[in-house]
Amino acid sequence: MDSSQLLAQRVAEIEATRRQVEEATNITPFQRRVYLELLNVPAGTTITYGELARRIGCRSAQAVGQALRRNPFAPAVPCHRVVAADGSLGGFNGQRTGEQIERKRRLLESEKQIQQ
Repeated sequence: MDSSQLLAQRVAEIEATRRQVEEATNITPFQRRVYLELLNVPAGTTITYGELARRIGCRSAQAVGQALRRNPFAPAVPCHRVVAADGSLGGFNGQRTGEQIERKRRLLESEKQIQQ
């Protein structure tokens, strides 16, 4: 598969995930806004909890973190791309240390390698 085919496949996957989030009945309207905005963050890049909150008109980075903790669409809705304000990895899957943070680090590193 060449790069244009890979890109078309990835775009189709993102759009399918977007439709799934838009149609979900098991999430709140706030969670929906968080997850849909997160789909706009390109692979290989990160965003802070605060910036994600700002983009959806919310003043609470913590509320965004709680929505991400409950993300039923992971990894298709890539909560691993969200980091703390100081650039540290913050939480992942409800954890701040241990294997889950290492998993977040590996996911980010693999996306960066693919982008190169």
